Amino acid sequence: MSTASDSVRTDAQLPVTVIGLGEMGFALAGAFLDGGHPTTVWNRTPEKADPLVAKGANRSATVRDAVAASPLVVVSVQGNATARAVLESSGDALSGRFVLNLTDGTSAEARAVAEWVEGQGAQYLHGQIMTIAPGIGGAETVIFYGGSHAVFDHFRPTLQLIGGRGTLISADAGIPALYGMAVHGTMWGALNGFLHAAALLSSEGIEVQRFLDDAGPSVAALLASFPGIADEVDRGEYATRYGALQHHRPSVEDLVRESRERNIDVEFPGYTLGLVSKAVEDGHADDSYSRLVEHFRQR
Repeated sequence: MSTASDSVRTDAQLPVTVIGLGEMGFALAGAFLDGGHPTTVWNRTPEKADPLVAKGANRSATVRDAVAASPLVVVSVQGNATARAVLESSGDALSGRFVLNLTDGTSAEARAVAEWVEGQGAQYLHGQIMTIAPGIGGAETVIFYGGSHAVFDHFRPTLQLIGGRGTLISADAGIPALYGMAVHGTMWGALNGFLHAAALLSSEGIEVQRFLDDAGPSVAALLASFPGIADEVDRGEYATRYGALQHHRPSVEDLVRESRERNIDVEFPGYTLGLVSKAVEDGHADDSYSRLVEHFRQR
């Protein structure tokens, strides 16, 4: 039985095991296969592996056999509790392996799995994939990694097969989850704002695409403002000469009134108005919008 303590090759001959063949796990296994790696797979429903086996993958009947087959064990299942339970079923086969857990969950859950895996004599990386399954293997696909720098460097050529823009962001296995949530939280906030705007425009019969054509520079400027906001948050300094909260409030009030008059839901802009108004009333009228981070911190 080979182990990660052996001389592990990082070329296309490196055996890889993928545990979990849901939509994402299936794509991961396919990327390793396409990259020329001997690939072993395991899934609770064995027949899900049939297309991969037809392409040359090896199907294991047990998790223990799957783990024993490769120095690098990649886990992609539903939740970190499941990830740990599945790995526990491998018994002592984990000792000496490298585990890459690509399962979604909280930062605390990722750290708990990392601690347990390392307690079994294995080394651990956690990854947060920032794409849907068809994006696996793309040169621009981002994956945030947390864990051992040595392990990340050792397997870098193999990891590039699943995402060309994989980055080790921390030795802490929990940080990738926070990065992923930060991206998603920004995305959902922006999407909700855009869809509210789309409803408002549509109520006047304006095509949303036309709006984007005309307002493109203004929309692009929003993303361009993020570095400045980040700097203010990091420094905890919010005073500004221009664009202070007191100047935001009338515009938000107008948006709420316009939405209400057009029978467009006002909950989203109303929430914003509440945040801005409270900050102004608390004495922060001359601060920038970044001041509102203190509301979200709730300390």
